[in-house]
Amino acid sequence: MTLTSNPHKIVLLGETGVGKTTLALRFSEGENYNNPEPTIAVAFHSKTIEITGESVKLQLWDTAGQEMYRSLIPMYIRNAEAAVIVYDITNLDSFNKIETWIEDIVSFASRNVIICIVGNKFDLNDARNVQNDIAHNFALQNNYIFFETSARTGVGVDSLFIEIAKQLHSLAKKDPHSQEEINDNQKINELVLPKKKCC
Repeated sequence: MTLTSNPHKIVLLGETGVGKTTLALRFSEGENYNNPEPTIAVAFHSKTIEITGESVKLQLWDTAGQEMYRSLIPMYIRNAEAAVIVYDITNLDSFNKIETWIEDIVSFASRNVIICIVGNKFDLNDARNVQNDIAHNFALQNNYIFFETSARTGVGVDSLFIEIAKQLHSLAKKDPHSQEEINDNQKINELVLPKKKCC
């Protein structure tokens, strides 16, 4: 299996309480975390998966949804290769805010950024307030990836990030300049990531 040298930056966006942190933890650690503490500014998770015999590392930037952190969002979006906008299928307002998040992505993310619309909390389907076909059609019309997930049960979570990894891997193969961009992104990311202390 061939190892890729640089991680792909994926930023998770969305209103507070939609389940971004639980989604990131479910994918990166494979466990269910009920009611995790609210994210302060940004948290980082990573996982390496295999795509067509090659190792692809995904670096998840889990951003806070609280209004007090909105001014920091452009910094976190910058140089992202994929953006995952999460809404709560039981909360119509969280879905209606998607276009605001898209405006931020278009303004600050890298070119060719992959945009994903994710309806989380599928385990609460009986309390649904956002119909699947409305969200799916919105994503389809704009050429966005669309998934419904349950971070609590794991439904759709791995499939979501595997699809993102496939598209990132394919894009890197097709675009001769993509590796240079990834290298530049990694250098910038290292300036933002908190330094790990030894021992």
